[in-house]
Amino acid sequence: MFNIHIIAVGKLKESYWKEAEAEYLKRLSPYAKIRITELKEESFQSTKERTEVQKKEAAKIIKAVEDGSTLIVLHERGKEMTSEQMATMLEKKSEQGSTLTFVIGGPLGLDETIVQNADVQLSLSTLTFPHNMVRTILIEQVYRSVMIGKGKYHY
Repeated sequence: MFNIHIIAVGKLKESYWKEAEAEYLKRLSPYAKIRITELKEESFQSTKERTEVQKKEAAKIIKAVEDGSTLIVLHERGKEMTSEQMATMLEKKSEQGSTLTFVIGGPLGLDETIVQNADVQLSLSTLTFPHNMVRTILIEQVYRSVMIGKGKYHY
């Protein structure tokens, strides 16, 4: 069974994202224990505050990461993978026995200290998505990866 922790800066607000997330969490429940930690976004008036905001959010993220977990950050410069590659990566990391901790940053992105200390930097796309959508896409991709690994996913 996969042990997955998703740390997200910001909350899901729209009901349709909550419903989509709930559906994929239900589908994943026989195969994975998933915990989601929502961290409060830092408020800002301008992107000039990016560094300060990222540092404050990084401090919250660091506190939320369990010792010994495999840290996977979603980042624009991260590695893009096919669904099969992601399935293989998650299976290998999970076999090491640690929690797979995914981090989704806030609107201004992640502080470089979080990115540089990650075990895996992952990009879901070269496109930019709203953070709520990223969370749903991530959970769907985790579900897809688990199903591929179980031989239960059909194209």
